[in-house]
Amino acid sequence: MSKVIPLRDRIVVERLVEDKTAGGILIPATSTEKPVFGTVMAVGSGKVLDNGSVLEPVVKVGDKVLFGKYAGTEVEIAGKQVVVMREDDILGIVQG
Repeated sequence: MSKVIPLRDRIVVERLVEDKTAGGILIPATSTEKPVFGTVMAVGSGKVLDNGSVLEPVVKVGDKVLFGKYAGTEVEIAGKQVVVMREDDILGIVQG
């Protein structure tokens, strides 16, 4: 099985795909937009600042996050579609 270890301030996120509405109606995959929520699968070591110090990532593996619609680069790893993005592309951590 392939594993990606992101470098620096990069994050690997698996999109969360919900195929039902709140009322329980099934939504065909072809009619939905790409979700902007995902689960963090891997985290890099952090962002290198101008002074040479490293700013550790705020997110951690397992966090559910919100990110921009066009954030990152989509790739397939071990049969899964994931998005590789910079931590700056993450808009927030979803709690609850």
